[in-house]
Amino acid sequence: MRTNVPYCFIALISLLTCSVAATEIVKVAKEQRKLYPRDDYIVSLLELALANQPYQLQHVPVHPHQQRTLLKLSQGDVDIHWGMTSPDREAIATAIPIPIFKGLIGKRIALIKDDRQSDFTAIDSDKLKQFTAVQGHDWPDTKILAQNGYRVKAFAHYKAMFTLVSRGQVDYFPRSVIEIQDELLEFKPLGLAIETAHLINYPAAFYFFVNKEKTALANALQAGLTEMIADGRFDKLFDDYFAEGLSQLNLAKREIHYLENDYFTNTALLQNKALWYKK
Repeated sequence: MRTNVPYCFIALISLLTCSVAATEIVKVAKEQRKLYPRDDYIVSLLELALANQPYQLQHVPVHPHQQRTLLKLSQGDVDIHWGMTSPDREAIATAIPIPIFKGLIGKRIALIKDDRQSDFTAIDSDKLKQFTAVQGHDWPDTKILAQNGYRVKAFAHYKAMFTLVSRGQVDYFPRSVIEIQDELLEFKPLGLAIETAHLINYPAAFYFFVNKEKTALANALQAGLTEMIADGRFDKLFDDYFAEGLSQLNLAKREIHYLENDYFTNTALLQNKALWYKK
């Protein structure tokens, strides 16, 4: 029996059906720790970069250790994750070479016991190297500090590192300037404080990493981020989340300790001023 449904209506339904069918589920790693505003920023950046693309983001729980989660990318259990780049990590997954945090992941301030400010006030780099820092056992930062002659204790459990500082088992916990204030709010009951005189600085980038099999996804993400940088949305989103907190850290008045980073190999990227924090 012939239908009286208009052809244009049938065509519209067909188009919508094809669009739904073409939508690809993208598995995004979700940290199993307390999430901070910086985590919300990353997700917002990802969503904006992939807006109007045929992807539906699905957040999946992952192991708290960064390296294990990155390995999940190579196994197909996760499609997108993020973290500080290193040659080992870039061998595991496709790195999108746009610094999510504009290089501020490599600007570090010490989280210390609140009664130890005077121990740090008038010291130089040689004295700072005699103190013991704590870092994650699978973090590139651990190797960077050791490479530059700093004493560092590698530890596996994120929350326990704050406890080590509070108990005096280590002297300080270097945290990025986009991390340290949120973490202080979380762990201040342990008797911690932000050290006020020093800034450890090394070239580093926090990237999105994509499953190597997902070439189209990687290309779409890089194109979306590049467009956001060009039209100013990247900087606006970044400032909305971080500008106020950064202004409170008095970065310009701190003594800067410059470190080398042999694990950041894309030095040409440093020449693209649009990608890095300028203030």
